[in-house]
Amino acid sequence: MLQLREEEEEEEGGPPAVLAEEEGGLPAVLAAGGTAPPVPPPQRLRPLSVRSAGRAGRLREYFVFRPGSIEQAVSEIRAVVVPGEDGEVRSVWLLAEIDHWNNEKERLVLITDQSLLVCKYNFISLQCQHVTRIALSTVDTISVGEFEFPPKSLNKREGTGIRIQWDKQSRASFISRWNPWSTNIPYVTFTEHPMADANEKIASLCLLENFKTQLIQAVKKAHKECPVPGRANGVLVLEHPLLIETYLGLMSFINNEAKLGYSMTRGKIGLKSIAFNLFKRK
Repeated sequence: MLQLREEEEEEEGGPPAVLAEEEGGLPAVLAAGGTAPPVPPPQRLRPLSVRSAGRAGRLREYFVFRPGSIEQAVSEIRAVVVPGEDGEVRSVWLLAEIDHWNNEKERLVLITDQSLLVCKYNFISLQCQHVTRIALSTVDTISVGEFEFPPKSLNKREGTGIRIQWDKQSRASFISRWNPWSTNIPYVTFTEHPMADANEKIASLCLLENFKTQLIQAVKKAHKECPVPGRANGVLVLEHPLLIETYLGLMSFINNEAKLGYSMTRGKIGLKSIAFNLFKRK
């Protein structure tokens, strides 16, 4: 049927058009008279980087990425370092802390000769609000892996993290675990900043793998130079899932969806959109 149809078209419309090849290798349509219509020059299509444009727009919402913010923060936090207790600053990192109730919090982390300094810094008011000092010689376990929740938990978290434990305590007390504001937790958990790959200048401060490497080296050195009396020295490095013991997690969901743990510009928090995302994820 297809061949018959082609023959009918040839009889009705005259000689068929013939494809010829131009000098550049591109086909041109020759009419019955043999003259080819002008062919427009080929155009290159540029792919639209929607994801990059969206992340660039979101990047401006975070005060830490504004010019001069990170430099001023590091300069102020260096003043908190006690040379006799901490030693010299070896590296500075921009990470996200995950607390025992699965809340994300923006943190500046300093590795010194003898300490790990976890700094809560307000990049809006440019003030250091709190510093947690962890002696590297007391760190006994460093765990790396994906996040894990109890079987009946409604929470979810993607990605990998690193957990640093000290004082030979792998688990907090029952009261501390069920208190969302408890600071008596014998470990700290970090993951990469949500905008870690959006800014080339600061990306090196956010690499979790590099942070892990330098932290292990610093802990081993501290154990060797400043051992804790009456305790077996050495650090255990493990690769296994990091358990977060939360079940409903409504408070952490609202905190993480609204990015309340980050210094950033905020519009009105739409409760309807948060509720929609909550039921969508469940």
